[in-house]
Amino acid sequence: MTKPRIVRCPQCGQDSLWAPENKWRPFCSERCKQIDLGAWASGSYTIPGQPTDEETAAPGVDFLESKR
Repeated sequence: MTKPRIVRCPQCGQDSLWAPENKWRPFCSERCKQIDLGAWASGSYTIPGQPTDEETAAPGVDFLESKR
């Protein structure tokens, strides 16, 4: 039998079981998973860089459609 793999929860830093038994993996709990999902949904996670042409297009205009 192999030793269960323990990883650090990306939200709170506590130990978390990395196995099918942990339905919230890599998080330690449903709470940590929901906090992380909320951060993604609110746009808290970003990568610095220049905006693309698509991001600077006029609101309401489908960028792909305007290129045809």
